Amino acid sequence: MISPSQQFAATLIAELVSRGVRNFYISPGARSQALAIAVGQLAGAGKLSLTVRLDERSLAFTALGRAIATGEPSVVITTSGTAVANLHPAVLEAHHSSVPLILLTADRPSELRGVGANQTTNQVGIFANCLRSFVDVPAARPSSIPDAGSLAANAIANAMGTANQAGPVQLNLQFVEPLSSSEPTANSVLSALESSPLASGAEHEELLEIEVDDHTVVIAGADAGTDAVRFAEKAKLPLFAEPSSGSRYGSSAIVNYQAGLLGPLAKQVRRVVVFGKPTLSRPIIALIKNSSVYVAKSRKHGKFDVGHNTIASAWQLEPKGLASSSWLESWKETAGSSDARSEFVAAVWDGAGSVPLLIGASNLIRVADSSVKPATVRAYSNRGLSGIDGTVATAIGIAQAGAGVRALIGDLTLLHDIGSLNLSGLRHLNVQLIVGNDSGGQIFRKLEVAKTIQADLFKQLFLTPQTVNIEAAASAFGWQYVKPESVAELSEAMKLDGFVIIDYQLDSENA
Repeated sequence: MISPSQQFAATLIAELVSRGVRNFYISPGARSQALAIAVGQLAGAGKLSLTVRLDERSLAFTALGRAIATGEPSVVITTSGTAVANLHPAVLEAHHSSVPLILLTADRPSELRGVGANQTTNQVGIFANCLRSFVDVPAARPSSIPDAGSLAANAIANAMGTANQAGPVQLNLQFVEPLSSSEPTANSVLSALESSPLASGAEHEELLEIEVDDHTVVIAGADAGTDAVRFAEKAKLPLFAEPSSGSRYGSSAIVNYQAGLLGPLAKQVRRVVVFGKPTLSRPIIALIKNSSVYVAKSRKHGKFDVGHNTIASAWQLEPKGLASSSWLESWKETAGSSDARSEFVAAVWDGAGSVPLLIGASNLIRVADSSVKPATVRAYSNRGLSGIDGTVATAIGIAQAGAGVRALIGDLTLLHDIGSLNLSGLRHLNVQLIVGNDSGGQIFRKLEVAKTIQADLFKQLFLTPQTVNIEAAASAFGWQYVKPESVAELSEAMKLDGFVIIDYQLDSENA
């Protein structure tokens, strides 16, 4: 007997694939079994890429990483209950950084909500205002099968941002028993559908000309891209580019602009032009709040106006005028920072080559911001919410895009996502986790609280020192483990293939 649940699931998955969606992620569960069967059938026929991860939190961040690297939507499939709740951190990051995710969350039928039914919670609104679209899809029954084609088309369009910004969408799919059957197969459904290319995001023609002079600088935050470089070089302006901006290269890039902002040069800045989402330093935010601000609208990060003082914004910015060469050269005279951490981070940055580099949202990305030289490194960082959650899983997802990955992370970032070291369900990938290990949260030494409470209490509440045996953890999960004693040994370790943890010891007392 054909189950209506299976009929609907096979059609929905086939409709997504026929429209160009290729990357599917699933964790095992009973209520989602019809979706799992359909995905498995098409994966077996080579029609899609399937990744199975044992827990939903790792699942979602792995899917996020793949979508970040490809720009294509990842489909995340879960069973009901807490499985859905575990997607929330990755959904928040996808929302704030405009990463396309399509969430297929299986659910009990609506009549079982609020009556004490097993594994049932209210999944309607569980992600609140973090979605580009949401549909609570009624259960497929013999007399009524939801329109899978329309659901798939709208989900793709909203996830890719054909009208607005890209981001996560959720189809909350109610299923009633029987939950699955062997027919129809998703392969047979797909064979009857016409294929079409994946929809692309909206294009914008809006242009704004901005007067520039010797009091103007360009700030490139996360995902600013080539536009920031083009604007700065065309106007001969200093470019303050964060490591994950995609703009930290070219003749205008300033290495240690933060040091310059602490000196007399900062007082000469009156106008800033912002691309992407700057988040790394207080001096930059202070500069923005105290200047005339022009902003390039961002498809990735949406509105940026932290000082509520933006004069104008547009999708495309063009400089009007030209700064003198002395203005740019005065900023270049600021030397980059140099210490053990800087040397470590520089070795990873300089050795990146064509391999994508994911930088964890903790102390090391700030070290990179003040020290690494301009270079065309393909660098990523979860800057939507600047959290360390799911960084290991995000790295694995980026590696799945085909070029491997190196992840520069702190030891607490590793421990926060240590469950994602589980290689079950993963094929061979080149993933290097390069851990700057200073045995705790040294980044907090830079906060005001470090000077306002007693040392022992500060250590307990913020430094949270850890003594985990990372080598033993690597062995337990099946990763190669290397502990280089110098930058030269680090460079050799970075030549290894496969799943590798590189444990680089840093001084925990002089962070």
